[in-house]
This record gives sequence, C-alpha cells and structure tokens, in this order.
Amino acid sequence: MSKTEYNDQKPTEDGLNLAPWERQFRRILTPFEEFLHRQTTSGLLLMAMAVLALILANGPFAETYSEVLRIYVGIGFGDWSLKMSLHHWINDGLMVFFFFVIGLELKREFLVGELADRRNAVLPIVAAIGGMVVPALFYIALNPQGDAAAGWGIPMATDIAFATGVMALLGARVPKALVTFLIALAIVDDLGAVMVIAVFYTETIALLPLFMAALLVIALIGLNRSGVRNPVPYFIISVLLWYALLSSGVHATLAGVIGAMTVPAYPKYNPSKFSAHVRTLMDRFDASNQPGRSVMTNIALRSEVQALRNGVIGVEAPLQRLEHFWHMPVAFVVIPIFALANAGIPIEIGALGQTLSNPVMMGVSVGLILGKFIGITGASWLAIKFGVAVLPSATRFSQIAGASLLAGIGFTMSIFVAQLAFAGQDEMLLMAKTGILGASLLAGVSGFVWLYLTGNPASEPKQ
Repeated sequence: MSKTEYNDQKPTEDGLNLAPWERQFRRILTPFEEFLHRQTTSGLLLMAMAVLALILANGPFAETYSEVLRIYVGIGFGDWSLKMSLHHWINDGLMVFFFFVIGLELKREFLVGELADRRNAVLPIVAAIGGMVVPALFYIALNPQGDAAAGWGIPMATDIAFATGVMALLGARVPKALVTFLIALAIVDDLGAVMVIAVFYTETIALLPLFMAALLVIALIGLNRSGVRNPVPYFIISVLLWYALLSSGVHATLAGVIGAMTVPAYPKYNPSKFSAHVRTLMDRFDASNQPGRSVMTNIALRSEVQALRNGVIGVEAPLQRLEHFWHMPVAFVVIPIFALANAGIPIEIGALGQTLSNPVMMGVSVGLILGKFIGITGASWLAIKFGVAVLPSATRFSQIAGASLLAGIGFTMSIFVAQLAFAGQDEMLLMAKTGILGASLLAGVSGFVWLYLTGNPASEPKQ
C-alpha cells in the first residue's frame, strides 16, 4: 500500500475507513448482497441453470454440451492417478460439498433444531416417512420388474432449496411454522435419501478400501472426542475418506455426510466465559488505543484484536461456523453446476406421446406428485388423528396438504438418485429426468396456487 493510498482512507462520521471508491461500490453491492441472501434466490438460480441446460441440450450446441461433460480430467502424483469424466467429477466429487452441508444441517436439526424437540419432531418425521414410502410404492406398481424397477428411490426425494424457495414467495400467506415444518420434513427426507443411496445403490464392495474408510471414520470420531475444533484435520481426513469410499464401491459423496457428522457441535467457550474474556480484552484494547494511530501502527492494539478474533471463533461451534460458510458456495455454485450438468435432456416433440406413456417417466411423475401428496398428507392426518402429533402453531391442515405438493419438487436429489439407478442406461435415465423435471414444475405450481388460495395474510404477521 502506498502512503497516498493509506492517507486516502479517511474515517467517515460513523468511524468507518473507506477507500476513495468504496462508498460508491457499497451503494451498488448492498442491494446485490441482500438479493443473494433471500431464500428465493438460490431456487431461482437453480431454475435458470435447469432452463439453460435444456436450451444447450436441444439447440445448436447440443453436441458440444455433451462432449464437454465427457471430457476426462485427472490428477496424479508419481505412479498414482485418478481420472474421471467432467460429469463424474461433478456428480461424485463436487456434490460432496452438497452432502457435507446436508450432514451439517441434519446434525444441527437433531441437536438444537426443530427435530430436537420430540413434540415438534414427530409430525415432520412421520410425514417424511409417508412421503418416501408411498412414492416408492407408486413407482414399483408401475415398474414392478426388470431394470426399470431400480428407479424406485427416485421419487422419494424433496429438493429443499426449490420447495422452500417457492414457499418463501408466498410471504405472509403462510405461517412461519409451516415453513419450519417443510424444512424439517425435507431434512428427514434427505437423511432417508442418503440411507437409500448407501444401502441400495452400491453395486460391488471392495473390502480393503472399505476397511480403510472405517479406520478414517474412527480417526474423525477421535478428533471430535479429543476436542479438535480446527476444521483442517477434518477436511484432510474427509478427502481421504472420499477416495476410500470411491475405491470401495460405496458412493463417495457419503464422505460429506460422515465428515459433517463428526464436526464438533460445541464451542470452546460458554457464553459466560466468553463475556468475561471479551470484557477483559476490551479493557486492554481501550487502554492500548492511541488517538490518531491506526491498528497497523499499534502493536499492542493488533495483539488485542487478534485475541478478540480468537475469542469469537472460540464461542462459535465449528458446526455452526462451517454451515454458515458453506451455505452460499453450495447454494450458488455447487447445485447450479450440478443442474447445468444433469438437467440437459433432449426433447423430441414427435415422440412426446411415447415419452408420456413410458413406465419410468410415469412412475417418477406419479410418485413425486400423487405419491408425495398422499404419503405426506395421509401420514400427517393419521398422526394427528391418533394424537401422536399436533399441527404446527397457526397452521391449518389444508396448508399441510399444500406443503405436501411442494414436497413433490424432487429435482437435485431425485436427479442424483436417477444417475445411480440408471448408470449406463441412457434411455431410462432420460425418461427419469423428464419425469423429474415435469413433475417438479407441476408440483411447484400446484403447491404455490394451493397455498396462495388457502392462505390468509390478514391473520399472519409480516415476515
């Protein structure tokens, strides 16, 4: 930094040091940052990437789009190398971060979230089970045997980003408790999907890599039990776990969930200890402060600032910190790239009738729309009827039915399961993706309309 540059950063009336152009940039960036943090934004971006993928797959760049995804990319050290197509790197590598965030969300929900309280957890758990079992049964009824039967897990999933994004568009027309119900349901749904992937979509098992994976899991647990809160050792071991699972035949993305489950959920300092620590540091900070001198030229002040930073890190649980850090990269980079790589399906208008009557396409569509609606609504009604669960506060049962329609938006996880179920079977995979996209669109629109009509903004507080 030049002396001129240093002198140009003059404090404002509120005590902020702003560079010459910074005030103008802040005026531009602040609305953009607010837009990024809205619940609907990640869903809109996901939708845009899906539309772009469809355009690329059905336009003049269709061949280029396909060829780019088939490009082989490798890494190597000495005699060791790992090569996969770009498509596989996205699905088996990049999506680990998506599953890592899912794992963090699952752990938080079961420890301190909606699912930590039995009274609040029963309804979304029962509803999620109904919303997984009934869609699978609908699919099996239409595809009882043969290779097509492997797709039974596809309509079980709910896309949490899309579903909550659509509900967020309704604003005050839906109670906050209904949004919480849908999020909790989708999280339990994700847990079910992870278990299905681990148990039913693993073809062959290599015992030695699986044994190595087990040792790495023990190492992760050991880090947790030893009070290690630095995320770097967890990251390194989780990368090794990813490779071990990839070599074992178990789907490698499960390394993300396993790694997340071992991240400590407790901070170093409790609130009282942190408060006392900060007060001591602030007294020393004030004593070291010299008017007219910046932090850069005051060694004592720099030391107290660093100690304050370490204290803030110490009072925040690593799980909480990592979930906050990875939320936006996953929502705005990982999932959109996945959608761009997987939502591109060629559409032939002349064969539309044949496509709509295809058993795989019908099984996925009926499972996501009708299966989710009947499964979630039916299971919720039974749980409430027999006194096992109660309706969320300020929520009507008709709104639970509307949320069950939104749960039919399968997209991300459904496409992921379809890739596993129909690996190497392009025609069935195409039919499954067509069913997912069509059903997700219909579920989103019908769920939005249902909740809009059943909502009562006058009786709900502003959100």
